Amino acid sequence: MPVHKAVVSAAIGLHARPAAEFVRAVTATGLPITIRKAGIQGVDARSLLEVMTADFAFGCEVELSVADDALIGLKSIEDNEEALLMLVALLESQGAA
Repeated sequence: MPVHKAVVSAAIGLHARPAAEFVRAVTATGLPITIRKAGIQGVDARSLLEVMTADFAFGCEVELSVADDALIGLKSIEDNEEALLMLVALLESQGAA
């Protein structure tokens, strides 16, 4: 199972607009991706409500992982890695304008 770490760079964390942008990007991958931080169980990154209520604040380190490779079917490990790297880049660039 691919796992990648990122630091949330949006000044307000993953709330409101940054969270919605992130969830849309996750959903577009078609992968069951989980996001978690130290001290909490991972949440479904495709769920805006779960992402917003998990309190991923500015500067928080998160882990992104594909929830279960068995569910992916035709997606390769390389596709999973590419999707996670794209999401890492999104999280780490949301504070840049």
